This record gives sequence, C-alpha cells and structure tokens, in this order.
Amino acid sequence: MSRAFENFLRPSLLAVAIALTAPLASSPLIAAEQSGNLRSYNLPAAPLSTTLNQIASQAGIALALDPSLASGRTSAPVSGQYDGVGALQAALRGTGLQLQQSSAGTYSLVAAPEGTLALPETSVNARSDYESAWGPATGFTATRTAAGTKTDTPIVEVPRSMSVITREQLDDRQVLNLNDALRYTAGVQSSGYGSDTRADWLRVRGFDPTQFLDGLPLPKGSFANPKVEPWNLERIAVLRGPASSVYGQTPPGGMLDMVSRRPQAESAHQIEAQVGSNNHRQINFDSTGKIDDQGQFLYRVSGVVRDSGAPTDHVPDKRYNLAPSLTWNMDEDTSLTFITQFTRDDTGISGQFLPLQGTKLGSPAGDISHHKNLGDPDWEFYDRTYYALGYAFEHRLNDVWQFRQNLRYTKSDLSFQGINVATMNNDTIQPDGTVPRETGIVNEDISQFAVDNNFQADFQTGALSHTLLIGLDHQRSNTNYRWDYGLSPSVPPGNVINPPYGQDFSKVDYFTMYDYGQKIRQTGFYVQDQIALDNWRLTLGGREDWVHTGTTFHNQNDATSTERDKAFTGNVGLSYVFDNGVTPYVSYTESFQPTTGAAVASTDSFKPTEGRQYEVGIKYQPVGSKNLYTAAVYDLRQDNVKVTEGNITQQVGQLQVRGLELEATTQVTENLKLIGSYSYTDTEILKGAANEQGNRMALIPRNQATLWADYTWHSGLLDGFGVGGGVRYVGDNYGNTTNTDLGYVGSYTVYDASVHYDLGRKVSTLKGMTVAVEAKNLFNKDYLANCDGYWCYYGDERNVVASVNYKF
Repeated sequence: MSRAFENFLRPSLLAVAIALTAPLASSPLIAAEQSGNLRSYNLPAAPLSTTLNQIASQAGIALALDPSLASGRTSAPVSGQYDGVGALQAALRGTGLQLQQSSAGTYSLVAAPEGTLALPETSVNARSDYESAWGPATGFTATRTAAGTKTDTPIVEVPRSMSVITREQLDDRQVLNLNDALRYTAGVQSSGYGSDTRADWLRVRGFDPTQFLDGLPLPKGSFANPKVEPWNLERIAVLRGPASSVYGQTPPGGMLDMVSRRPQAESAHQIEAQVGSNNHRQINFDSTGKIDDQGQFLYRVSGVVRDSGAPTDHVPDKRYNLAPSLTWNMDEDTSLTFITQFTRDDTGISGQFLPLQGTKLGSPAGDISHHKNLGDPDWEFYDRTYYALGYAFEHRLNDVWQFRQNLRYTKSDLSFQGINVATMNNDTIQPDGTVPRETGIVNEDISQFAVDNNFQADFQTGALSHTLLIGLDHQRSNTNYRWDYGLSPSVPPGNVINPPYGQDFSKVDYFTMYDYGQKIRQTGFYVQDQIALDNWRLTLGGREDWVHTGTTFHNQNDATSTERDKAFTGNVGLSYVFDNGVTPYVSYTESFQPTTGAAVASTDSFKPTEGRQYEVGIKYQPVGSKNLYTAAVYDLRQDNVKVTEGNITQQVGQLQVRGLELEATTQVTENLKLIGSYSYTDTEILKGAANEQGNRMALIPRNQATLWADYTWHSGLLDGFGVGGGVRYVGDNYGNTTNTDLGYVGSYTVYDASVHYDLGRKVSTLKGMTVAVEAKNLFNKDYLANCDGYWCYYGDERNVVASVNYKF
C-alpha cells in the first residue's frame, strides 16, 4: 500500500477505536439487542422516507416507497424493542399512512382510511421477512451478507462488488461441486482444467480465491486441500477484489465466503436420490428442527453418499460426507452452534495430463479419446480424509456491544499415487501409440486451528450512526508434505490407443522433489467502522498482520528456514443509498499474501506479495423487489511477484488486472427467474521475465458471458412443471504466461438445460416430492479448457443427472 495512505490510516483507526469506545455505554441505539428478530430502537423524528428506509434496510424487509406519499412527512420517534414491521408501524404513527403487505410478502405505503385510529406501539412478528447474513435466503436473491465486513449488512450498502449464490440457485442447477456453483457468476473463471474430481479450479479476477467457511479460512496445501461439499452450504458469497483489511492474507482477486447449513427451529427434512452420467449414483439428505419443546436446543444433520465413476475410464468418484450441527440457545442474548463435518474421498486423476499431440496438435496415432485413462488404475489412487470440529458463538453484552467467536480445528490427510504422460517436446507419441510416462507418490497432511474474535458496537454520535468492529484472529497450521517423482525410462511406458494396465512399478527410480514439515502462525488485529449519515455510507478499516513460517527440509539434512512477515492493509469505501434503490459506490482496498516456496537459506526468502484495487460501481435494487442489478469497473495490481530468469529468482514482477463486470439476479415475474452476467477481464504482466512482460496472465479469458433462466408454472394444466436453460460463453485464453501458440485455446459456448416437476401440485399424496433432470453441456460441445504449453485438458463433456427429491 502507499506509504502516505498507511501513515494516515493506521493512526486514524487507532484514534477511532479509542475515541469512540468511551461514549458507547450511553449512546443511543439504532439496531442492537435482538431477541429472536427483535431489535432495540431509539430513533428521533426525522424525514419519513429516511427513517423507513433505514429500518427496512436493517431488518431485511422489501419496502416500496411512493415518493409522493412520503414527501414532506416526518416520522414519529421510534423507541423500544420491535421487529422490523413493528418499527415501521411505530414510525408511521400520526402520518396518516399505513403499511400494506402484498401476496409476495413485500410492503408498501397506502393512505390510512379516514377515521382509522393510529396504530399503537406494538411488536408484530415479522420473522418470515427477516434475513440474516448467516442464514437462509428466500429465492434466487439474497439481501444481506457478512462478506467483506463480518457484520450483518445489506448487500446494496457494501461498497464492494460481490455475488451471493443462494440455496435455491444451488438446488435449481443440480450443483455437484464449486465449479458448478460458480459457472454463472461474474468475474469467475470456472473449471480451468476441465473435469477434476480432486479439486475445484477457480479464478476470481485473475487469481486463485481464498476459501472461507463460516468466517474462517480453509487449510491450503499442495494437494490435500479440502474439496467443499456444496450440499452442506446455505449460501456462497463471492467477494471480488482484495479483502486483507478484514480477513488477513488473501489474494488480490477475491475470496469465497461460504456459510454452512445451520440448525433451524422449524422442522424440515429432505432426502434426494440421483442417477446420471458416468454411472453416477448419489444420495443427499438433510434434517433440522427442535430437540426440546422450548427450542433451546436445535439440531441439523446433512450429508452425501456418492458412488460414481468419472469422465475418465476406470477412475472412481466416491464420496462419504456427514455434517452434523447443534445450536444451544442459552438465553435470549447467547447462542452457541457446533458445526462439524467429515468427508472421505476416493478418486483419481480424472483431468488427465494429455500431450499436445492428439489434442491440440496432430498425432501419428490419431486423436486421444476424452475417456482414455493413460495411467494405470491398478496402481493409482487418491484417498483424502477431511474432518472439521468447530463452533460459532454469539453473545450480546448490552444495548451496544455484542461479541462473536468462530473457532474450528481441521485435519486433511492425503495419500496419492498418480501417472501422467511425460511431455517435454512435441513428438511424444510414437506411431504405434506408445508414450513415455512419469509417476508421483504424494503423502500430505495438514492440520489447522483457526479462531476469530470480534466485538461489534452499534451506536450514534450526533447525526452519525456507527457499526464498529474490533477483532483479533489467529491461525496455526502444520503441514507435512512429501512428493517423490519417477521419470522415464524407469517408468513403464503407456499407450494412447491401448493403454496397458497392471504393470510393475516397483522398479521405478524415484527422486524426492519435496519433503518438509512447515508450521505457520498468523495473528491479525483489525478495526472497521461502518458509518451512516442520512443516505451516505462510509466504510473505513485497517488491519495489522504478523506471520511466522518455520520450515524443516527433511531431504536436506533437516535444514531449517524461518520467515517473519508483517503487513498493514486498509480499505475505504463510500456509497450513497438513493430512495429509489440505486446505490453508487467507490472503494479502495488492499491485500497481502506470503509468497510460497520457502528456501533453505533465509537470505533467499521472499517478501509477501501486495495488492491494491480501485473500484467504482453501482447497485440497483428496485424498491419493493429483491431483484439486484450490479455493475463495477476496477483496476487492481499485485507487486512483489516472483520472476525467474535462468537460475536467478527475484521479486520484481508486477501484474495488472482491469475489467468491467455486469450482473443481474431477477425474479422477472412470479414464474420467471433470471441470472445473467458479463465480464471483461484485461490482464497484463507489467514487469516480469523478458519473454513474459506485456503478455496476458495465464488461464484468464478477456470475455465471458452467461445467462440462466427458469420458468415454472403455478397454475393450469402445467401447474408445478418448470424448465430451465442456460448458455455460457468463455473467450480465448493462454494457459502459459509466455503466451505461445502451444498455450493458446480458442473460445467456446456451451448450453445447459433442466426440467423439473413438483408432483405434489397435482397429487396431494405426493406433496413435497419433486423430480428433475439437469444436463450440463447439453449438446456435448468438444473443446479444450486449457493448454499450458506441455499438456492439454479437455473441457467438461455432457453430464446428465436425474433426481427425485422428497421434502417433509
């Protein structure tokens, strides 16, 4: 970050924290103590539209305001505990207006009939209208999020570009992994290496996103990274751009902020059975409700059992997943939710490392089949076990302060043996189909402890409303990693026409590429203030991080390397919430990320990379609707990028990404839902190796466009029947930073489709039962997802999944 900005922001934030905490105990309250969905209000008389919009925004209520009705009117003071609707009614006392609720659950203002008595101060239960940033959303569009702020904030008021994929979106598109979940999201490049049952290959604004689950980072290693099960998620937020000022070490492109399904008081159960392509068979289940009559204890159990093949012959795709959770509502101010998970994966290399010959280039043996396994299923395996134990704790201390603590311990163990074609030139394949091969044996385990503590205060200082966040988080991770590699000619050769299986690999000569143990300790202190003045919203935040990395290299006589890094990152954002639902914003954000690849000599250690971004955008949520339209333009850079020329590696690299993103999530009519996006991403290596400078970054298409629509009948002969369809265009890209012809792949367009039928709409005895069929790449488009100059990777083929879902 710039030295001037750091010098200004660091002492300013400290001053804010010290100066503002003194009057908190006696400051008036905007939105504080909650009991269920009750909030404490102490709002003075003010322009009616301002007060109503403020209450509706905080409570997550869709309110349509007719300017001609509200103009010139002053709200009544609102003091006491109310739910959202109750607070709105209190503000309307004496105005001659009243609330009117539509069949869709939205509210509008109408003139009260003559002679109607003013409404008394009552608290009306509006539980169904309130959405929490950590809970379920109704429909395709979420209205609130904690992504980027760690506070429960309306999405339109966050001065950042983001998308939230709701549970309904995940269900409607039969999502099986994160690649599926994010295919229709602006700024995201999905399935960069085609189908891979081991991992999700994603880019956000040009960089690998850090994955957060329930407010805490997931462990990050080389191969043993957990692959998130989307069935267990309530929502996925994609926050685009740097986020280190709140979350610590993250890349400049963005992050995923995922929320697990959590226990609910209302009893709900469902089970789903799936069959599909590649002998896919899967059962999903979910159950939640009260344990005791008072609802002090709530439970939830969800999980997945999958026994499937993969697009590549003889590669399994098996998963056993169980995610139980328990909420203990200790009292009206305190709750504790235990969130656990166990996942076992049995799979292999479904995304084959295919030679250039037979894919991008011609081959004397012809084209290589999409399904051909060029390894050896009798020798290969990929076995990963992941479990997590954690909790989310919340306690309201008083009318101003509340405390949250998220804590989790995770463990991921991997045993992996794999084979790939050895390709160091373009004439790898012999006329009879013979190819040289390489082998790898990987053993990796990662254990991580992460905790995030923060205090939130909601208060006023004069005309300013504050949501102040002060937090301290800590991470400890231990990694043991060994990778042994075997090269030709000691590795038995393969054949792209008739692959030989059951060969003897016991005589392969291996050399150890990596064998180390690494311990990382990170501590971060952050302060953030979200300030409201009438329709203005200002977010100001900063964070100091300390990172200690110790590495022992077992293959180098237990030599050790120690790195100590620290970084300060800040952010500032300003937006204006117009009464008609339009919210323009501008923001500046920063990131840092410790550089991977520790060297034995401490003098060879690298500084963290640093990123910064300028962004201007606009969000539009029409009054009275949950439709959301967003547009953003941005300019981000990353410095201290490693550049290697010859045998010399230096941190002189600089990357730039500039772009435009458009996105719409709409409920066009009661029957029609639409999601559309367009992304223009211009990447450039500003400083780098001589053969890279001025080139595009790898794997990032300049242009992407998507559209998904779902139409469901709610009456008539087709009552309960629905159809969905989608189109995805991905522009050309290079799989290498040298931008050679061998790393180039062209653009492609694929189509998706679905049909679904709610059987209970016609037959009462089948209430809760839905059948569906969903197809990805409907017309089986043949394309290359990526070529990196040495290997190529086929894009996802057609995949059809049929399901029966029963909710009760």
